[in-house]
Amino acid sequence: MTTDRRRSGRRAGAGPEEAARRREALTLMAMCLGVMMTFLLVTATISALSAIQDDLRVGPGALVWIPSAYTLVVASLVLSAGTLGNLWGRKRMFCVGVVVMIGGGLLAASAGTSAMLIAAQLVSGVGGALILPNSLAILGATFTDPHRRTEVITVWAASSGIGLAIGPLLAGVLLDRSGWPAVFVPNAVLGVITLLVAVPFASESLALGGRLDIPGALLGTVTIAGLVYGLIQGGQDGYTAAPVITAWIVTVVGVVAFAAVELRVAAPMLDVRLFASRSFSAVMVIAMVALFGFTGVAVLVVMFYNNVQHLNALDTSWRMLPLFGVYVVSAYLTGRIIRRTGFKAPLAVGLLLCALAVLGLATVGSDTPYTRVWPLFVLFGAASGLVVAPSTAAALVSVAPERAGMASGAVNTARQVGAVMGTALLGSLLAARVTADLPHQLAVHGVPVGARAHVEEAVASGSTGVQSLSGEGRAAIEGAFTSGIHTGLAVTAAVLLAAAVLALTAVKNRPHQNGTPMPTPTTITPAAS
Repeated sequence: MTTDRRRSGRRAGAGPEEAARRREALTLMAMCLGVMMTFLLVTATISALSAIQDDLRVGPGALVWIPSAYTLVVASLVLSAGTLGNLWGRKRMFCVGVVVMIGGGLLAASAGTSAMLIAAQLVSGVGGALILPNSLAILGATFTDPHRRTEVITVWAASSGIGLAIGPLLAGVLLDRSGWPAVFVPNAVLGVITLLVAVPFASESLALGGRLDIPGALLGTVTIAGLVYGLIQGGQDGYTAAPVITAWIVTVVGVVAFAAVELRVAAPMLDVRLFASRSFSAVMVIAMVALFGFTGVAVLVVMFYNNVQHLNALDTSWRMLPLFGVYVVSAYLTGRIIRRTGFKAPLAVGLLLCALAVLGLATVGSDTPYTRVWPLFVLFGAASGLVVAPSTAAALVSVAPERAGMASGAVNTARQVGAVMGTALLGSLLAARVTADLPHQLAVHGVPVGARAHVEEAVASGSTGVQSLSGEGRAAIEGAFTSGIHTGLAVTAAVLLAAAVLALTAVKNRPHQNGTPMPTPTTITPAAS
C-alpha cells in the first residue's frame, strides 16, 4: 500500500514537470522555425536572381536591391523590434513578425515588376526584424538556467544554418519545375507551421516598468540604415560616391547622437554602458565577424561555382551541403562544449580553424576536383559552429533575462551588419578585382584585341554571355573571377585571424564575466497570455 502511494505521488509530480518540459521543447521548436524563415528567404532569393532578372528584365542596379531590401530593413529595425517585444510582449511581436513575413512572401510570389518585388522584400524585412530578437529573447526568458540557456541558444543559432542550406535546395528544385514566384511560397507555408506551434505553447514575457524610447528607436534605425545603405550601394557606385558619402555622414552623426540620448534617458533602448565592458564589446565584434565570414565565404563559393565552374543553383547547393550540414551539428554540440570550457577556447579555436579553411579554399581553381574541396567545407562548417552560435549565446547570457530583449537586439544587429558586410564589401572587392584583372587575363589567353572591349562590357553589366564566347574568352573570365574570389577569401582569412586574437585577449571565459548582472524577468504564464 505504501509503495503504491509513493508511485502515485511520483506520477502526480511528474505530470506538471513533463508538461513543462514539453512546452519548453515546443517553444524552442517554434523559435527555431522562425529563425529558419528569416535565413531561408535570403539564400532562396539569391538563388532565384538569374531567373528573376531574365523574366522581369531587371538591370544590375535594381537586381542587387531585391535581396538587399530585405537585409536593409532587418538590420535597421532589429534593435527597435527587440524593444517592442520587451514592452508589448515578445511572443506577441514574434507572431506578428511571422504573419508579416507570410504576407511579404505571398506578395513576392505575386509580384509582376521588380518594384513590386522589392516592396514585398521590404515587408518581409519588417517581419524578419520582429522575429529575430524576440525569438531569442523568448528563449532567454523561458530557459533561465545559464547553462541550459546557452545550449538552447546554440540550437537556435544552428537553425540559421538549416535555413541557409534549405534555401538554395528548394530554389533549385522549384526553379527546375516551376517559375521563380514559387521560390517565395515555402517560407509562407513554414510561417503557418511556426504559428501553429508558437501560439499555443510559447509563453508570453515582457519587461515591466519600461517605456518606448522613441528618440533612441528613431536614431538607432536611421544610423543602422545609413550604414547598411552605404555598404550595399557603395558596392555598386563606389564607396566615395556622393550618396554613399552622405550615408557615412548620417551614420557617424547618428552614432554620436544615439549614444548621447541613450546615456540620458531613464529606460534606454540599448544601455550603451554595457559596451564599457571590454569583453561584451569584443563579443559584439566577434558576432559581427562570424557572420561576415560565414556569409562572405558562402557568397564567394556560390560565385565560384556559378562563374568559374558554371553550375546551376541546385548543383551548387548540393556541393555546399557539407558546409551547412556540419555547421548545424557543430553549433548544436558546441553548447555542451561551452559548459565545460567556457567561451574563450571555442571562439578562439573556431576563428583560427575558419581562417585556415578559408586559406585552403583560396587555393582552389577551376580544375580542382570536389574531393579536395569538400573536406575544406567540412572544416569551415565545423569551425563556424564553434563561433557563430557561441558568440550569440555569450552576448545573451552576459545579461540577466530581464534584459534579454536588449541583448538579443544588440547581437542580432551586429550579426546582420556582419552579414551585409560579408555580402557587400566582399562582393565589391570581387567586382573590383575582376575588372582590374580581366584585361590581363584576356591578353594571357590570346583573345583578339577587337573582341576584348565587348567581353569587358558584358562582364561589367553582369551578363557575361559565357556560352556564346570562345574558349579563350571563357577561360579569361574564369581566370579573372578566380583571382577576385581568391582575393576576397584572403581578406576574409585575415579578418578571422584578427578576431581570433581578440577572442584570446578580450573575451572572459564565463558568461557572468561578459556583462552586467541584472534583476530577474517578469514572465506572463500561458494562461494569462
